[in-house]
Amino acid sequence: MPPRLAFALVCLVAMLGGVVAVVKQGQLPPADFTFNNDTEIESLDPAVVTGQPEGRIIDELYEGLVKLGPKDRKPMPGVAERWEVSDDGLTYTFHLRRDAKWSDGSPVTARDFVYSMRRFLDPLTLAEYAYQAWYLKNAKRYSRAARGVEIGDRVEVELLEPSADALPFARGEVLRGELVGVETDPGVAAEMLDDPAKFIDYRTFVVSIDGEEQRFRIGDRVPARAPTGAKPCRQLTLDFAEVGFRAIDDYTVETVLESPTPYWLNLLGFYPLAPVNQRCIETHGPAKWTEAENLVTNGPFRLEFRRLRDRIRLRKNPHYWNRDGVALETIDALAVQSLTTSFNLYETGKVDWITKVTPLIARELFEAEPPRDDFNPDAQFGTYFYAFNVTRKPFDDPRVRQALVLALDREEIVTTACAGELPARSFTPPGLPNYDAPECPDTNVERAKELLAEAGYPDGTGFPKIEILYNYEQQHQTIAELIRKQWRRNLGIDVSTRNEEWGSFLSSQRQQKYDVMRRAWIGDYLDPNTFLDLFVTDGENNATGWGDPEYDRLIREAKAEADPEVRIEMLAEAERILMREVPIMPIYYYVSRSMVKPYVYGWYNNLEDRHPLWALSIDRTATGPNDFMSSEPVREIKLNRREPEGAEQ
Repeated sequence: MPPRLAFALVCLVAMLGGVVAVVKQGQLPPADFTFNNDTEIESLDPAVVTGQPEGRIIDELYEGLVKLGPKDRKPMPGVAERWEVSDDGLTYTFHLRRDAKWSDGSPVTARDFVYSMRRFLDPLTLAEYAYQAWYLKNAKRYSRAARGVEIGDRVEVELLEPSADALPFARGEVLRGELVGVETDPGVAAEMLDDPAKFIDYRTFVVSIDGEEQRFRIGDRVPARAPTGAKPCRQLTLDFAEVGFRAIDDYTVETVLESPTPYWLNLLGFYPLAPVNQRCIETHGPAKWTEAENLVTNGPFRLEFRRLRDRIRLRKNPHYWNRDGVALETIDALAVQSLTTSFNLYETGKVDWITKVTPLIARELFEAEPPRDDFNPDAQFGTYFYAFNVTRKPFDDPRVRQALVLALDREEIVTTACAGELPARSFTPPGLPNYDAPECPDTNVERAKELLAEAGYPDGTGFPKIEILYNYEQQHQTIAELIRKQWRRNLGIDVSTRNEEWGSFLSSQRQQKYDVMRRAWIGDYLDPNTFLDLFVTDGENNATGWGDPEYDRLIREAKAEADPEVRIEMLAEAERILMREVPIMPIYYYVSRSMVKPYVYGWYNNLEDRHPLWALSIDRTATGPNDFMSSEPVREIKLNRREPEGAEQ
């Protein structure tokens, strides 16, 4: 079948799916701007999510001390109207605007930011991005709870029940004092005491509170072996007053860093560090506070409603300090997973922006004559990769991982399943100044067979059946099937594939319920560290189980290194280790494939592929190019194609 005819049939088949999706809208008045957010979001709590679909919504509902511009992604005033940085680069002082308010009309204060940062770092919050705030003085020690404190430290002891005058879902009552002793249960084996997962099970913490020594056991009960008089508590942490994040007064926030961090302002504009409303959370509790009728936010938009398997509607926040600078009154974010249906909705005028198109459609758009003004692919600071669960055999053997990487044919993947993407042999994408990312070896099937034989699996004999896990999307399925066939063809091993919906997929990742998993990472800021610090031992986003002491040391010391050239080389050396040990397998570098209607203004290509909706405006009468159409690409994108043997070049 000719390619263009196939393309037309795909669009025709998608029509029914698109109509069904739109019928759900019923009599709902159309929003000023509608886009497809690709899937159902996991949560609207900025502290606990990590995905792009969630980030697109949260960026509009909340605003941090700074926000990031739509074009160059540089920090600009948010709730903080100005700030100063000390000469040593460690202390940032933020001055909050007096007219910043929550969507219920109450003022946003410095204490809201302190509450939110404490909650973000609280080990009980289970924030996977908590490490992004560990640049703050003592923040990592606070996040490590009892494992982060030492004798002589000021500590917080959170009791099991809130104080009598607290809101129903507040923290337990908090006592503060000095840690003066740690008593270990007698007769416990040394290996049990050294097990991080059981650190608190055999220890009693002695805290001096107002001159009186009190003993505490962490947990909801006091075990029989505990000393007489030991009290149960929910947790014991470093006193948050020791963390480099404090309110000087109602409208001044001070942050103190462990070492100079050139991208600290960018991180403060990253959605997990956004403020949340304490009264909202403590009144409605973890299951209810993000519901539309309860949610209190401080961003340019508020949540009007959320319909599962349909859409989220945002409406301009009338209490937002810069509401007059926000052009859109309403935004709809659809949750259509099928990219073909998404494209059909775009082509029939039901949506104004789609985040990506299928490779088949992208190829047609690349070749369209005349070129489409609303399709402008560009380089993106992201990598598509597979992760190996090294806690499971045979992936605990680096020779097996190396063999699987060497048996991968990236050219076949980008030719068959992609359109414009570039084969990846490093984890950090190209495009950063002064950083040449070290690479893993290219395809070498013979060497892959040798390594597999060295690991005890000659020609795949005895190799256990393994499974590739991916979240459902047609392209992910195509890639998984290609890799399954490549590994079977090249190594003689048996591989199956399985897909899960987004929420279940994320849960499987966190719990390491997989053999090999499809993953991707889009940089949170333009620096190699945003990729490389993912894989420190026991890192919150390191779901591979892999760790390496030298890698950890390099990442840790690079964060404290003042000389930029030395720092970059340390990061490069860390990536050499990562590409030698290959707990992950780079596959391709992302290319953005958005489509945006010509009447949308304020939408720009950028390496992070993040597009704040508060910056958008609509002019359906305009005849000139919009910002998207006139923006300069970061680098030339070429369609990857494999020519048949003997074809004319």
